Amino acid sequence: MEAPKTAPRKRKVTDKNLPNALLQSPEFAADSQMYRDLLEMERRLDWTMTRKRVEVQDAIQRIAPTTRTLRIFISHTVSGQPWQQGIEGAGAEGDAGKVNPETGEGIPAWSLRIEGRLLEIPNQRAKDKVPPRKFTTLIKQMMVEFDRDMALYPEGNIVEWLRGPQQAQLDGFTIRRKGDAPTRIRVLLHLEQQPELYKVHPELGNILGLREESRTGVIQAVWNYVKLQNLQDKVDRRVVRADAHLRPIFGADTILFQQIPEKVNRYLMPPEPIVLHYTLNPTTPPPEKPAAWDVEVRLDDSALKARMHHAMLQVSSETIREMSKLDDEIAEHVQSLNNAHLKRTFLRAFADDPQMFITTWLASQSRDLESVLGSGPSEGATVRQEDLRRSEFFRLPWVEEAVAVQDGLRLAARAGMV
Repeated sequence: MEAPKTAPRKRKVTDKNLPNALLQSPEFAADSQMYRDLLEMERRLDWTMTRKRVEVQDAIQRIAPTTRTLRIFISHTVSGQPWQQGIEGAGAEGDAGKVNPETGEGIPAWSLRIEGRLLEIPNQRAKDKVPPRKFTTLIKQMMVEFDRDMALYPEGNIVEWLRGPQQAQLDGFTIRRKGDAPTRIRVLLHLEQQPELYKVHPELGNILGLREESRTGVIQAVWNYVKLQNLQDKVDRRVVRADAHLRPIFGADTILFQQIPEKVNRYLMPPEPIVLHYTLNPTTPPPEKPAAWDVEVRLDDSALKARMHHAMLQVSSETIREMSKLDDEIAEHVQSLNNAHLKRTFLRAFADDPQMFITTWLASQSRDLESVLGSGPSEGATVRQEDLRRSEFFRLPWVEEAVAVQDGLRLAARAGMV
């Protein structure tokens, strides 16, 4: 049993250009020019949209820095303290039975809580909001120092946290210690900046007016200083001539521009940590509200990237199908216009001089018939084969007519397939 034959696939007409004969016709010059202007505008718009789409894709891959406010909260709670048990001293004989060394019940202790969260952007649209980031994603390292006597409290006065690749994300930290004496606490935070910030050495920072900046920002500041002071060589633009301020930095009178990043790296140091001071007093009830500090941090603007990504994908599939349908309709109209122009040319030539038109047309058909039948005055060698040797043969009026008829038949067949 033979397999069913699949229907031939229809070819889409994609040519939207008008025929040259129609463009050169004085009768349709104005309309043809308007259509060509529309096509040129469409090409420019497509090129601009493609270029912008590529620029947006490139921008999404890079860091879009923005400054946000990180609010850090520090609070504490206490347990087993004398004032909680309703006594004035911790050495009363009646309390000896209430202390459980195994569970810690009745032993004076306190807990320190350190939290942080990003403040919301004011007047931000609901669709632009992104899930809040955890506190541990905003810091690289944290160190907590307790000012206590090691002889009385051997648990350790320094607690350090360093972010690792496989660590869980947390909203904050809780540190528990035993004791009933007031304790001064110092918290050191190393923030996660995007792009990473560096402390600029005063020798270079005093020249550029910078204290902390990213590596790219420092290099850009150096380049701005070079342009402002006109230190670029007049002949070789790659060469920078150092003035009295930059000569100690570069270590030479001249330097190539591509060597500036290497020189700048020597003056970049790790940034200073954020230092927070807190006093924990277990002898009194903890404050109702935690202490708070606001710190500015540079982050990758995820909301902006989300809007850019949405702008790239906002063209729905329905819109694309509608545009494709309109393109197909335009191409079909252009094809119909081309067919109508061929018919008009054919009939106008007949109306202008019917006798000459019929004579020329019969001569053309006679040559075509001789070519098909392989007959002619030269016994098998047709007139067309003989004429192919002469270039004048292809300059005769019948050539343009034959091409027009053949092109019309081809377009008619294509229209039938569509």
